[in-house]
Amino acid sequence: MSKQPKYRQVADALRREIVNGAFDSDRRLPSESELSARFDASRNTVRSGLALLVSEGLITSSQGLGYEVRSHEVFQLNASRFENLEFPQNGDAYNTDVTNAGRRPHQTFRVEMLPAPADVAERLKIEEGSTTALRFCHRYVDDVPWSTQATYYPAWLIEERPRLAEPKDIEEGTTRYLAASGIEQVGYFDEIATRMPTPEEARLLEVGAGVPVLLWTRTGYSADRPIRCTITTFRGDLNRMNYEIGDLGARSETT
Repeated sequence: MSKQPKYRQVADALRREIVNGAFDSDRRLPSESELSARFDASRNTVRSGLALLVSEGLITSSQGLGYEVRSHEVFQLNASRFENLEFPQNGDAYNTDVTNAGRRPHQTFRVEMLPAPADVAERLKIEEGSTTALRFCHRYVDDVPWSTQATYYPAWLIEERPRLAEPKDIEEGTTRYLAASGIEQVGYFDEIATRMPTPEEARLLEVGAGVPVLLWTRTGYSADRPIRCTITTFRGDLNRMNYEIGDLGARSETT
């Protein structure tokens, strides 16, 4: 006999079925009364098990409509190709990658002039609190929140390329815009981390309390100094990141 509390047994059983695709064709779960009968458990016990799955981001709850399995089509991002000027693009890197995957991109964004936070100032090699232009994007894939992206540009660069501070999209992407105007990003330094979301991140990304976020911080460099710091926050349940480093010819060879 399992030593797990009954509500966890309910959650474990349903989780296995969700992962194994039992609800792929019809994402709606049985009602609480049906699950109570199936697991020989009270409605409160079943409700607690379902609440656990909601907190993990596996299911959603709607009053009057019951519980439904979330659509979890993972998006794969090749981080070494992202923003690489050698690869053809249709718009910016985000639109290109999402469109090439057969998915639908959509984003909103804003531009603000803000003091540089300490961690950003350190990466950009500027004084903490000095002026930066923040370009903030809220991005979707197939109308599902995918990520937020906050890119900080130092004041000296804004003076040289004021278009960065204009409150409108740069269709070709800022990396290509800067390169075309004579400021080329010749390298970048990436940092990858995970943590639980802040309340604001959970709201924007529509994740449950038990779903972590993936933080991708990329500092871009010209030949002589940093030119931007980009912090992208991804939903941990719908994203996978990969890199290509070195000669991978053998990877594509047939056996």
